[in-house]
Amino acid sequence: MVYRVDVFLFNKFETLDAFGPVEILGRLPDIFKLNFISAHGGLVESAQNVSVDTNLYVDKNSAERILLLPGGLGTREKVHDKDFIDLIKRISDQSKYILSICTGSALLAKTGILNGKRATTNKRAFKWVTEQGKDVLWIREARWVKEDRIYTSSGVSAGMDMTLGFIEDLMGKEKALEISCGIEYIWNENSEYDPFSKLYGD
Repeated sequence: MVYRVDVFLFNKFETLDAFGPVEILGRLPDIFKLNFISAHGGLVESAQNVSVDTNLYVDKNSAERILLLPGGLGTREKVHDKDFIDLIKRISDQSKYILSICTGSALLAKTGILNGKRATTNKRAFKWVTEQGKDVLWIREARWVKEDRIYTSSGVSAGMDMTLGFIEDLMGKEKALEISCGIEYIWNENSEYDPFSKLYGD
């Protein structure tokens, strides 16, 4: 199976939210074809002033799709952008899997696709994110949460743990461990281990 991974970027996205998972998926280039997209195409700049050249989203493609949605400071503005949220909803509907990192789950929540589903997010921004989706079953203590085809993760580096968990679900634990060793990353394998939920808890 070959997947097209649509990495959906916007101004002031969090760099590691996107490129941590991209590093992991990019280790399997024959399976995951990375495609950086944005609402209008062209250059998009992260919160850390990293510029990325992006494509427009294209509907017609024979490959199975994965939506990778980072968070970051830009989500605070984008939750109020109806056209942007509608585009996320359209891409989500056409994707086999959805991987959301950090406050990216606030954007997903605004589309309504998380209603009645379990999800998590950055614990430091937990109160704000959960206000974006009152009908979402928000999990405070979780490194990442898998709900059917949707994966949501806690803050920033948690996206790497979630992506390795996704690889484990898709291809087995041995492959996930092989990748984590290859990038010299200590994988937090337990999705329920989340010390930051206590650190930033109410």
